[in-house]
Amino acid sequence: MVAAYREARVALPRRRTRLSAGYDLAAAEAVTVEPGRVALVPTGLKVYLPADEHVQIHIRSSLALEHSLILANGVGIVDADYADNPDNEGHILVALRNCGDRPVDIARGQRIAQAIFVPYRRVAGDVAGGEREGGFGSTGRQE
Repeated sequence: MVAAYREARVALPRRRTRLSAGYDLAAAEAVTVEPGRVALVPTGLKVYLPADEHVQIHIRSSLALEHSLILANGVGIVDADYADNPDNEGHILVALRNCGDRPVDIARGQRIAQAIFVPYRRVAGDVAGGEREGGFGSTGRQE
């Protein structure tokens, strides 16, 4: 289930065609991504997932081709335990890097990425660590 984060007035993501795999994510506020820099773009969304599912975040190809933007982490992964984390309540943020030589303005409501819901399996004998203790980029901090 996808829900609006706090009281953000954002449209819930939707697929644009019958065979689209991804749900379009839009910027919840205007952000400028400076050349050579990374900016976190809020979506105003959070997602609740079953324990055996995650969401992959992929940049929209038009942003890459027309504005030299890439995802700073290649592909974003939203784990099932990201929702309601203590750092940011599970707010989905998209980390964009500007590889061009001009600032790129992202408008509020502009589609910036796609979210793809993906089930996954665990290997036999899997022993996971503890509980999530933070938000964006927090899973490696417990080690």
